[in-house]
Parts: sequence; structure tokens; C-alpha cells
Amino acid sequence: QVQLVESGGELVQAGGSLRLACAASGRTFGLYAMGWFRQAPGKERESVASINWSGRITNYADSVKGRFTISRDNAKNTVFLQMNSLKPDDTAVYYCAASQTIGALGNPPQYWGQGTQVTVSA
Repeated sequence: QVQLVESGGELVQAGGSLRLACAASGRTFGLYAMGWFRQAPGKERESVASINWSGRITNYADSVKGRFTISRDNAKNTVFLQMNSLKPDDTAVYYCAASQTIGALGNPPQYWGQGTQVTVSA
């Protein structure tokens, strides 16, 4: 079992940047694939980015490629999402996710955080 707590969501102007963080409990964080999903009002939850246990393999949704970067610090049990050049379409609740696997995160993942609101104003 792992618990995930997100932070860093806030209101930002278009073109700005935010860095989300997700702190995970447990001593086996290094064995988990991690990722970020988001859900905008009236839309389905979608995968944004994922990273494998070692940090060497990352994947991104086409809509965020070149703007968002996922990374992890296994020593601090934390995964990050650096978001640059934000657009109003990026407005959503962002959820941290984890799966205990050395493979891909999977959809749906095993564990979810509670979410953090990101709002991008025009």
C-alpha cells in the first residue's frame, strides 16, 4: 500500500510555469512506476505523463510534449511534474498515480492521490 499526496497546484497566467510534487509513503518507492493524470470539468481523466521505476523511461501525452517534464527523486520518495508554457486548456485537477511494477504505469494505475487544482487564466 502506498499513499500519495500532491502539492503545487495554483492559479497561474497563461505562459507561466508550475511545478507539482507528489510525496509517496512507503519504503519501496523505487519499485513503483509513477505518473500524473488530469481531469478537466466535463471531461474524462486523461494520462499526462509517466515515469518508470528508475526514471530512465518517460512518456507524455501529445498535448504536453515539449512543455511538461516528469522526474523523480527516489531518495525523497517524490515525483515531480514541471509544467511550462501553460495554456488555459491545461486547467484541471491533477492526480498523482502509482503502480507497483518495474514495467509501465498502466491505466488505470493501482493507487491515486487526492488531486491538486491547476487553473490557467487567459
